Amino acid sequence: MNREKHRKSLEKGYYKTHACKESFTCAFCGRLVVPQGAGTEHRNHCPNCLHSVHVDHEAGDREADCGGIMEPVAVWVRKGGEWALIHRCKRCGKLSSNRIAADDNPMKLLSIAVKPLAAPPFPLEHIGGLTKLLNDETTL
Repeated sequence: MNREKHRKSLEKGYYKTHACKESFTCAFCGRLVVPQGAGTEHRNHCPNCLHSVHVDHEAGDREADCGGIMEPVAVWVRKGGEWALIHRCKRCGKLSSNRIAADDNPMKLLSIAVKPLAAPPFPLEHIGGLTKLLNDETTL
């Protein structure tokens, strides 16, 4: 381990205040991930498969020792219209939110975003009845 990496590993909160300029290999798909093109100085997930690794309790602290794969399970829209990913750790179940990066796979993002519409929690053939029910309630 070189001196700079050793210093980073000892300095609590180093990644909260310093850019992460290191490349890494995605633990899920195996692709080499480089910091260039992310549009941010804090790359934390693979732009190809959108998976991450559970290394933080709070963003940038590198204090989690879980090391589980963080699976992208949903997207949400932050104030101002910026999209963010919701990751869930496959090992411990922790949920976290991460900003999307400029070079994230747009088709993967959209497939995650439409998943609730593609598989609603009720049979689609009941939509007509639900719509009628809603209309009946509003006319009361």
